[in-house]
Amino acid sequence: MDELNRQDSRVHYLSLARNFGHQIAVTAGINYAQGQAIIVIDADLQDPPELIPELIEKWKQGYHVVYAQRISRQQESWLKKGLAFSFYRVLNRFTDVSIPNDTGDFCLMSRQVVDILNAMPEQNRYIRGLRAWVGFPQTSVKFKRDPRFAGEIKYTFLKSLNLAVDGIVSLSRKPLKIATYLGLITALLAIAMMILVVFWRLYQAPTQLIGYTMITIAIFFLGAVQLICLGILGEYIGRIYDEVKQRPIYTLKKAVGFDFDKRHR
Repeated sequence: MDELNRQDSRVHYLSLARNFGHQIAVTAGINYAQGQAIIVIDADLQDPPELIPELIEKWKQGYHVVYAQRISRQQESWLKKGLAFSFYRVLNRFTDVSIPNDTGDFCLMSRQVVDILNAMPEQNRYIRGLRAWVGFPQTSVKFKRDPRFAGEIKYTFLKSLNLAVDGIVSLSRKPLKIATYLGLITALLAIAMMILVVFWRLYQAPTQLIGYTMITIAIFFLGAVQLICLGILGEYIGRIYDEVKQRPIYTLKKAVGFDFDKRHR
């Protein structure tokens, strides 16, 4: 990147002090990006640069967000395709904003949208959800995703799962309602089990096996529900903790090619 900058002064780049994660890197980019239209694209060429003129054409028609929407994924396992398909449907079911299915971070955003995103102070960021939350006219450009051009995929299943959790928790309070519903269902099942035990005691021959089985099932079931509820609450409390610290979400080692002073965010 240094060499490219020396050859062409229009090439600017940011170097983060460490790896802060994909979404934070994208955030740093849009913090510093100039111009009336900003395009986010991954460097592995699975997002085709040839699509950029179509994105710009849609922007000229009056759209503030133009996202690239995948219609196929080449050289990806059926498991990954199935998980990706399910993720977007579950995300739309749980969140309060409509996030287009099968879209990544590859998109064009207008200066107005980027300025609003830059004004958002949240630490745990899910760019795809935030750009949908902002509103304004949005549209898509369809494309077929090619295999990775070079290198190896470093975005593991665990990272994808963490991104999915960030997307749901940062955009919706519905998981908290799930905890409430689980508590109500547990209470109803406990009542049903109590009625069943009374029935067996009155009309069936008493056996120790039935009693031990019922107690064991009840303990495991209630323990599972409590752990799920604690996990959901922990996700929200952890995010509250991150927000109240007011720590910068990234630090820069250097910013090359920018002729203006901009503090780290």
